Order: sequence, then structure tokens, then C-alpha cells
Amino acid sequence: MRKLSLFIATSLDGFISGPNEDLSFLTSVEKEGEDYGYAGFMATVDTVIVGRKTYDYVLRTIGPGHYDNGDREVHVITRKARPNQGKVTFHSGGPAELVKKLKSGDGKNIYCDGGAEIIDELLNSDLVDEMTISVVPVLLGEGTRLFKEGRPEQKLELVAAKTFDTGLVQLVYKRKKP
Repeated sequence: MRKLSLFIATSLDGFISGPNEDLSFLTSVEKEGEDYGYAGFMATVDTVIVGRKTYDYVLRTIGPGHYDNGDREVHVITRKARPNQGKVTFHSGGPAELVKKLKSGDGKNIYCDGGAEIIDELLNSDLVDEMTISVVPVLLGEGTRLFKEGRPEQKLELVAAKTFDTGLVQLVYKRKKP
């Protein structure tokens, strides 16, 4: 069965963006030649699930090739139906249903790149198998939280922890099976 993974950065106080969806805190750990294992992680993935706001942000700031490299399936979760574009499919249904279907199929791993609402639904549905969380050494004080309140407890096992000279700490957890 395919695995669903998160690979996401957060501030030390648990925010994936500052007020007004500001991601500028991420630039504090940018370093030429350092991708914090992202390319290696993406080599294990052939399917990406992403929320529409995150998808639109990435299109504006990085470009369409970041997700759609011609080989990967990209599933964008959106409230409004939109026409599919190449290997990019827009889903107006819930992410949990989509992930269950994708996990039962063949292929490499599945990557969820957010946003917070989608991650919350997938955690509530107990569908996230592994999380790579990069902690950026900054306290934002407010913004969008990575983990929302009201979710059932889930036990995790630490798989790896790595520190970088930029101050970033990367933690990899997998879900403990009951």
C-alpha cells in the first residue's frame, strides 16, 4: 500500500505561515545548495495533493514545474470545480476520499503539501503515515497553525532528527500502528 507523507516547514511556535499567509520567515533558512532533503524526498513520490491556495501560491512564486514535472500526478483540492490541466486534476470533493482511493492503487508514495485544512482532515481521518517537519528557528506569534485543536490523539515514532547550520531542525515521524 502506498504511503502518504507530509514534508512541511513550521516556525518554532507551530505556524506554517504568518499573518496574511506570509511565508517570508522561510527565507531565513535559505542557503545556496541546501534543499533540506527535498529532492531526495520527491524522488520517492509520484503523486502530490495540495490545496488550491498553496497551489496558486507556488504557481506564482516558483512556477508550474514545481509540482507538475510531467511525471507526477497533481491533485488540487478546491471548493470550485476547475478544468484539469495536463497531469493536474482539480478535486472539489474531500481529500480523505481521494487519499483512500490513491493509497489503494499502485505507484510510489503520495505527498501532501498542505494547506492546514487539508492536513487537518487527513490527520482526523488517520491517513497520514509519515511527517517530515522542518522547524525554522523563529517565533511568529500568529498565523496559520500546522496542527489544529480538536483532533484525536495520535501516537508517532521518531524516525530521524537532523540539525543544519542554518538553525533548522528536521524531524521525521511515522505513525505508530495501534
